[in-house]
Amino acid sequence: MGDLSLEAVWSRYQRAKKRRRCWENLWRDCYTYALPQRGAGFGLEFAPGTNHSERLFDGTAPDAVEQLAASLLAELSPPWSLWFGLIPGREIGALERGALAETLDLVTQTLQSHFDRSNFAVEIHQAFLDLVTIGSATLLLEEAPVGCLSAFRLTAVPMAEMAFEAGPSGQIAGHFRRSALPLDLLQVRFPRADLPTSILAECRDSTEQSLPVVEAVLPASGGHAYYAILDRDGAQPVLLATGRFETSPFISFRWLKGAGELYGRSPVMTVLPDIKTVNKVVELTLKNASIAVTGIWQADDDGVLNPANIRLVPGTIIPKAVGSSGLTPLQAPGRFDVSTLMLDELRGRIRHTLLVDRLGPIAGRQMTATEVLERSAEMTRLLGATYGRLQAELLTPLLMRAIGILRRRGDIPNFVLDGRTVDLLYKSPLARQQARQDVQETLLWVESATRLGDEAVQVIDIVATTRWLGDRLGVPGHLMRDTDPTLLEAAQLLAEAVEPIGEDTP
Repeated sequence: MGDLSLEAVWSRYQRAKKRRRCWENLWRDCYTYALPQRGAGFGLEFAPGTNHSERLFDGTAPDAVEQLAASLLAELSPPWSLWFGLIPGREIGALERGALAETLDLVTQTLQSHFDRSNFAVEIHQAFLDLVTIGSATLLLEEAPVGCLSAFRLTAVPMAEMAFEAGPSGQIAGHFRRSALPLDLLQVRFPRADLPTSILAECRDSTEQSLPVVEAVLPASGGHAYYAILDRDGAQPVLLATGRFETSPFISFRWLKGAGELYGRSPVMTVLPDIKTVNKVVELTLKNASIAVTGIWQADDDGVLNPANIRLVPGTIIPKAVGSSGLTPLQAPGRFDVSTLMLDELRGRIRHTLLVDRLGPIAGRQMTATEVLERSAEMTRLLGATYGRLQAELLTPLLMRAIGILRRRGDIPNFVLDGRTVDLLYKSPLARQQARQDVQETLLWVESATRLGDEAVQVIDIVATTRWLGDRLGVPGHLMRDTDPTLLEAAQLLAEAVEPIGEDTP
């Protein structure tokens, strides 16, 4: 059961919705000019399939948004690729590390298999589109019914349905989602809900009517409390269900966080003035082109010519009075050539801000090995801050939620991802670039030490160095055999024999 009353939860939802309201106009502009297919009205349920591109005349920003979202997907969580791994933590001894590594490799394969069979790739890409456009996105990870191909069921929740609540340190702590459910689906999802008789009668009369439901997931002692509330549009809300989660099913993440702000900021917000300018210039260019094609005409009112019946098509005969000039074209006062000088520069700034010219695919010739390394280093520099935030707000909570689901179902052993016994290792292309830099620096140190002589070589722990290199490069644990148990036992006995002496020494 929940720890809060219905009135307390509803009051917190109203405050969260009020705090979000100041962002809605900015989000609406970003969606209109950069992602029109997601431009639903805020405060209402998401309307899929609605055309919101009437005011859009240039496709530079939508194309750049899609390319940046695809680059994030390929660099952070590439589909059908192992982009994470579980390794023994720092408190695991050398004797147990090998056996635990093999077990964790099997757990990693199980997790990856469930992600591959789910709709993860589709929904995470939609969430990245929201992230690039408005700076905030939410991914819902639920447990699929037993018998499905995957234990995971993911949903990219539109921000039109979400409202956040800030935690003590300013992070996203509470989540509120307002969606609309038909009566039959609502009764299936909340079978124990006690709905008022008036609502049941009203929904039975209208088969197409949907009921607004507010779902709240708020931090509580020992996990997260869940509340489902029926919004009755001004009337007293109805509590449908309560529950508790070990980890929150809502995973919200941001592109850039401003000081004192709860919602994120996006690269589209940075370049929004240029996007609007390009859109207006293209609109005026199209109007000028239509004038150039059809022209502006004038005619004398001679009682014969009727402008309402004139159609400027080939083969048309236009009558005129004898001696009159008839229909004559009106010369335009000037030409609109300035647009060509502005569009290239503005579109270049849009692509530069949305990282298309630096993260996009290379067209034409093949890249050399040096160019590949430099491009990877540039990618790490550009996405370093964003990658760190996405790792903390998206990838880690996503994997912890997935591990909790599989652990409860009995598909994987019961363990805690705390860094001491089991730790998380990211193997995405962007993370491997940093790992390769660490490996290069370590190998440079080893090479430099070997040149100093035999005494310097004795400082190098070959076994520990090799295992560390394998961990940084993502080598599976079963490929690294354990060291000699006899030597490890001797070292452990020696440590136990020396330890009392150290305690008694003043």
